[in-house]
Amino acid sequence: MPILTATDLNHAYGADELFHEVSASLEERDRVALVGPNGVGKTTLLLALAGLLEPSGGAVERAEGLTLGYLRQEAALTFAGRENSVYAEMLTVFADLHRREDEMAALEQQMAADYSPALLETYGRAQAEFESAGGYQYGNEIKRVLLGLGFPPEEWETPLLHLSGGQKTRVLLGRLLLEHPALLILDEPTNHLDIAAIEWLENTLRRWEGALLIVSHDRYFLNRVVNRIWELAPESGGPAELKNYRGNYDAYVRQRQDAWERAQRLYEEEKERLAAEAEFIQRHIAGGQTDIAKGRLRQLTRDLALIDQVGLAAMAEMRRGNRGWLEVGARVRTLTINEAVERIRELRPPGARPPRLNIRLETVERSSRVVLRAKAATIGYPERPLFSVRQLKLERGGRAALLGPNGSGKSTFLRAVLGEIPPLDGELILGDGVQVGYFAQAHDQLDPAKRVIDELWARRRLSETEARRYLAHYLFRGDDVFKRVRELSGGERGRLALALLALEGANFLLLDEPTNHLDIPSQEVLQEVLEGFNGTILLVSHDRYLVDRLAQHIWSIEDGELLAFAATYREFLALRGEEEGQGSRGAGEQGRESAPWPDGRGLNGPGGGAGRGAIHPLAPWERVGERAAPPAPAGAAAPAARTSAAAAPWRRNWKTPSTGWRARPRRWKRPAPPTLSCCPNWKRNTLPRGSGWRSCWRSGNC
Repeated sequence: MPILTATDLNHAYGADELFHEVSASLEERDRVALVGPNGVGKTTLLLALAGLLEPSGGAVERAEGLTLGYLRQEAALTFAGRENSVYAEMLTVFADLHRREDEMAALEQQMAADYSPALLETYGRAQAEFESAGGYQYGNEIKRVLLGLGFPPEEWETPLLHLSGGQKTRVLLGRLLLEHPALLILDEPTNHLDIAAIEWLENTLRRWEGALLIVSHDRYFLNRVVNRIWELAPESGGPAELKNYRGNYDAYVRQRQDAWERAQRLYEEEKERLAAEAEFIQRHIAGGQTDIAKGRLRQLTRDLALIDQVGLAAMAEMRRGNRGWLEVGARVRTLTINEAVERIRELRPPGARPPRLNIRLETVERSSRVVLRAKAATIGYPERPLFSVRQLKLERGGRAALLGPNGSGKSTFLRAVLGEIPPLDGELILGDGVQVGYFAQAHDQLDPAKRVIDELWARRRLSETEARRYLAHYLFRGDDVFKRVRELSGGERGRLALALLALEGANFLLLDEPTNHLDIPSQEVLQEVLEGFNGTILLVSHDRYLVDRLAQHIWSIEDGELLAFAATYREFLALRGEEEGQGSRGAGEQGRESAPWPDGRGLNGPGGGAGRGAIHPLAPWERVGERAAPPAPAGAAAPAARTSAAAAPWRRNWKTPSTGWRARPRRWKRPAPPTLSCCPNWKRNTLPRGSGWRSCWRSGNC
């Protein structure tokens, strides 16, 4: 049953209509992402669904008793007038538990002064209710949330009034997570979070028991959290419409691409069919087939009227189902053939697909094989060293991503590569022929007072026609070239910075948070351009989707040291997960080795001897996972190096998760062990668990 339903919503500011006829519903466990270009009305739609804004038209129905939490992009004014500390603000979520705790404390004092069985029974009921409501766990929950969102314990007593806007947003997010509403609406929740906090939030939301509605530009985050996509995008220059897709972000991209291609193919086929009809009518309208031509002209008129009313795709669907004009139920004047030809010529292609940048970043000069080399370097400032680099090398054509927590020195490292600040110690050297291009996260190289075309002329003198033609490749058309830089959106600034970067012909790009403040369409454009770049890239970004698509090397700043991994981002995550799991796996192995058998004795029997249930260690030639060929047992020929299990049937080569060993298939004959003959009663006994050998428990003396 839906917990929230929107029907035919529309909203306008004056004469400008943001969206119209938006209909959607949310189920109890839905995880939905709302995506679309900046300025299309995503936040406005969230406010309408949350009941914080009255739409211009339509209705929103919410289930009775629905609890709803809403996170705004900026929560600077949320805590106005509140004097709580960070921790005290989290405690407000559990005010009812505080009241119960005070009641229990009062009962304890009464029992201490005047004990009675009735009072004890009352206290027992209160304690049971307190425990079932999570009274003994809420302190741990608060600590888990604050640490996960990047608040160290020394900041928990900081007054809210002393926090920045980003910190207040994190506090509000933490409070909402502790409240556990049935519907949680998050508007850009990953803003102001570093990668560690984003990963923690991902894991928390993946276990969320209620419904989620999220607006985010973090594509990797959406891939891991959501299972449905709502796309709010303008259609053919008009107000935005909502489309529903199943799956995560990658599935949405594939479905959207298929939909674009189908729409374009349908447009071309239908326009060709209509043009052929018009051509037939023109040839025969005054000839011997006048009646047939007039009948076809009436049908052509109806088709064109249907396109005007329901759209090209719906008209084609109605024709395929032998439905059409009678369902519309309207009457129109039959067009003349010249009017019909003009209407066909005016048919526009589907406009849902955003314009693409048909550009490619090209290098002017080929650099040396080694583009960047570091050895025993220390990066930072004299009063504050940030991290050290033992040895580092980036070769021509390589793509490296520099990762680390906020404040660890990532941007400082880029400045050191640019030569703006020298390393405190060691070497940091660029190769021969390296031309560096820098893409700053704040686009500091742009002058807010200049026009777009002036920024281009400041770097290369072109005629106005040439400059406009060049900027048109970056979607600056018409009067857009005369806009001031301060009037540009984040995506437009990014496109302008990219246009200026392409003029330099750099063969080594330093990218510092290139996708900051970009909507998803702009991020996709930038990603496509960078993927086609034939030079070397060093990337600093919180956009894990971009890192995953571009990086061949991961440089991670951990505990004051830069560690280099020759791996993609997914491989790096897998490696890091394995390393973090080594301790727990090692403890599990140790526990299994020392665990007693049901008779109370350990694996080696009483006193460490080979008693009942003893499992002798495997001979070296029976171990799994060794690449080199093991020495053959007595009587077996020595196999060649890296031999397969088929060439050495006496070697075990399979594992199971439960026991770690699997018995050999029956057709393989296992030779006797070389030195396991402690008594005449020693016997061979193949077991599915253990090593396959055990002593004879009948003698009891082995």
